[in-house]
Amino acid sequence: MPALPSSPLLRKFGWAVGLPGLALIVGVATPFLASRAERRLDETAGPVVRATAETGLEPWLRLTVRGRDLIATGEAPDEAGRVAALDRLKRLPGLRHVVGRIGIVEDASPFVWTATRTSPERIELTGNRPVEIGPRALAAKLAPELPYETRIVDQAKAARGAPPDFSTASAFALEQLKPLAPGASATIADTTVSLSGEASTVADYEAVRQALAHPPTGFTMGKIDIRPAATPDFRFAVTRERGGSLVLSGNVVSETAREEIRAMADDAADGATVDDRMQTARGLADGIDPTTLGRFAFRLSSLLQDGSVTYADSRLSVSGTALDGQAIGEIDALLRDGRPSGTRAGPVDLAAMPLSPYRFMVRRESDAVTLTGHLPDGATRDRILATLRPRFFRERIVDKSRIAEGAPPNLAGAVEAGITGLAMLATGDLRLSDRRLALTGDSLYRESAGRFEADLARRMPAGWQAQAEVKPPPGTTLDDPAACRNSFDRATNGSRLVFAPGGVTLRAEFYPTLDAVASAAKACPGLRIEVTGHSDPAGAASAPKPALDAGVENTSSVDSGKSRDADKASKPVVAKADKPNTKPADPKPASVKDGKDKAAKDKDAKAEAPKEAKPAEPEPDIARQRALVIVEYLLQAGIPADRIVAAPAGRANATGQGVGLALRS
Repeated sequence: MPALPSSPLLRKFGWAVGLPGLALIVGVATPFLASRAERRLDETAGPVVRATAETGLEPWLRLTVRGRDLIATGEAPDEAGRVAALDRLKRLPGLRHVVGRIGIVEDASPFVWTATRTSPERIELTGNRPVEIGPRALAAKLAPELPYETRIVDQAKAARGAPPDFSTASAFALEQLKPLAPGASATIADTTVSLSGEASTVADYEAVRQALAHPPTGFTMGKIDIRPAATPDFRFAVTRERGGSLVLSGNVVSETAREEIRAMADDAADGATVDDRMQTARGLADGIDPTTLGRFAFRLSSLLQDGSVTYADSRLSVSGTALDGQAIGEIDALLRDGRPSGTRAGPVDLAAMPLSPYRFMVRRESDAVTLTGHLPDGATRDRILATLRPRFFRERIVDKSRIAEGAPPNLAGAVEAGITGLAMLATGDLRLSDRRLALTGDSLYRESAGRFEADLARRMPAGWQAQAEVKPPPGTTLDDPAACRNSFDRATNGSRLVFAPGGVTLRAEFYPTLDAVASAAKACPGLRIEVTGHSDPAGAASAPKPALDAGVENTSSVDSGKSRDADKASKPVVAKADKPNTKPADPKPASVKDGKDKAAKDKDAKAEAPKEAKPAEPEPDIARQRALVIVEYLLQAGIPADRIVAAPAGRANATGQGVGLALRS
């Protein structure tokens, strides 16, 4: 066969023709040969790894084979153990190089362990791991808390100083990572568990929030930074039910916003229940302030007897039964002109119905008296305001009442009767519901607290029911004479106790002053009081016969233990000036000393007077009668008999001065 012609180029580079084939052979053979070498090296290194295990524990040495090289990691119990393990590895057949990354077990303070969810299928452990728990044992402990496909990569270092029951705490922390999106982390620092990340769903956020309220025994929760999940259909609703209770539903942007909205709800419910069904979620439209949105929703709900205010798709809608006839127009105006920025007006579906029950309330606070609820007309409102102003001249009167039909008969009279009692409270509420009136609060004086219910019932119009729950102030004792004098001066300052002409009957307006005097005297054992009655102007009716109970209505203190019978309480004695008695008896002495003096005088008079000529007792003047009535009331209010006395006969204040209450040495 003739020879093929050859070119100079072929002769020069013909050897390169075989290079691709050679590369292919090497590429196929190298992984095969390397894998065999790695397996042999891994097998020969196995006994070295197992030799580092202490009794009952995992080996501390961990190896990674890369071709003919070994990467050694782990924490040796001491330096000698680390050196011995490296020496054994270096003597392995077929080994080219050892990369030693072996540390020494140390004490960790604080002991910090962190689990990070790097992807849906991977959780990495970093920081410190208890030296007595190997990586495989910890992974086996934590695996049940995770989905099957999730892999745990333990890069933590063994250390001493782990808190007791670390395994339980780490399992708890890892369980909280399940409902969180990648990027979340859980950290145990000594006995404090912290968590950060974002919830995958709205329900997941609620589940984690509830679980974190119950950490493992011996552990506490540290910093919690869980962001709620985003929802595409963010909504919020306030539902008012019959009776005033509120239901909160839909979404809230954060726990801080939840607290603010709950505070608004408690205020709007005015003592009724609040049912919080809100779920925390992101998704509120940009530019809408959640606090402003909540405040506006409660403002609208206050104009409903029952119904809902709903925010959804940036729109505010209202449905239900309007509070009264004018409320429908007010709601329309608010939705038109007062909506929060970023919201739109939605549909309004309201019906108007008579109020049931018909409610009205007067609340007394330290600096204001506030009217809320409904009144039948402007004249009734003016009448109630006229009743309030002279009794609460120091407080602001804030009128938030509304006009609506359907009021029960004699509403104004019932409210006026309640205001009389409310004026004697430090703080309190007067609540009217149909024909029932309730007075609650804190009494200014312990002596008056027990009689509110009886007094209120007696003043109520026919057909009305009244109830009073008044708490007395706590008892105190003062030892400072100057403070006691100031307390007495405050009780008597600015008050004039003036009896009706010819009468010795206590008036209702006397009671606050007398109760204040009794409280001051009981708190200050050193106070001694003298009571001086007042005379009548010229031409007044003559004085009636004095009596121990003369003119004292059923207002005696429950502390005295000397309650009267029901007939006398409901039918107080009224003096009759046109038929004076010719032989009045001196009333019950106001003090022990007066009683002894009178008994001595009576004894001397009996000894000196002839048996057949017994003189008539002198008739007390009306000023002393009035002083004795005041003394009797204060005795029943709890002032000891040796610390209060009526001025002697012949001493009297002028009518314009009224009854005198003075301290005596």
